[in-house]
Amino acid sequence: MRAERLLYNGIMPKVKTKKAAAKRFRITATGKFKYPKANSVHFMSKKSPKRKMGLRQKGIVDKTNQKAVRDMLPYA
Repeated sequence: MRAERLLYNGIMPKVKTKKAAAKRFRITATGKFKYPKANSVHFMSKKSPKRKMGLRQKGIVDKTNQKAVRDMLPYA
């Protein structure tokens, strides 16, 4: 009992941010999450200009995964 009082002292513990997710996702002004697309680092000469143009744009997290990302980034 005494240890619980010292540990929490009536205050809820802080929620930690998943640092791996914090490095990969950014939040937009509308509250959606964007991320850089994969396959845009090397072997670019094989890819068509249309494909490379699409890879430059950021991806938006699908609404089915929004809750999972939000749980990983509680203060975003």
